[in-house]
Amino acid sequence: MRLLKRWSAIMESPWAYALWQAPFANAKFAPIQRHNDLGSVHRVLDVGCGPGTNTKFFAHTDYVGIDINESYVERGRRRFGRTFIQADVCDYTPAPDQRYDFVLINSLMHHLDDVTSDRILNTLRRVITPDGHLHVLDLILPDDPSIARYLAENDRGNYPRPFEAWNELLVRYFEPVVVERFSLGLMGLDLWRMLYFKGRPRAG
Repeated sequence: MRLLKRWSAIMESPWAYALWQAPFANAKFAPIQRHNDLGSVHRVLDVGCGPGTNTKFFAHTDYVGIDINESYVERGRRRFGRTFIQADVCDYTPAPDQRYDFVLINSLMHHLDDVTSDRILNTLRRVITPDGHLHVLDLILPDDPSIARYLAENDRGNYPRPFEAWNELLVRYFEPVVVERFSLGLMGLDLWRMLYFKGRPRAG
């Protein structure tokens, strides 16, 4: 437990977080690139953006990153010169003409319980344009005993969910367009099981 707390504290540093994410960022983002024409995206809201890990995928478009961690946001601003907002996304309400056609949540919600996740998803369906989509990448808790299950159970996020639980949570607020499972690994090892979900906002 002490080791996990120390690891969590280290990952609060934007430098450590960016270094840890770097080897996996492209592979994690691959399903989004495979199922979407990013060149046609107009406005991106990157929720839980960290220090700007995803910014490189959106160099061509209007990008806004939002994160509650001020040090992440400051590093993103300095490094990328893009718009980064330090705030709780549930308190963020863009003007109607400033809504987003691409809203990304990358590896955030396995840090959040169902109540908080519900609040965020309910908020986000109101900031997406009528033709826009939510895109979620997150950590699956596998059913089988495996390295991937061990890593999910010992992640600094306390809420990795089985695939069925992710789907149940997301479809309450978004109509699924793409729901896909994939793996991330290193040197032939299956380290993490992941979900990609693309959905349209449900009325409500």
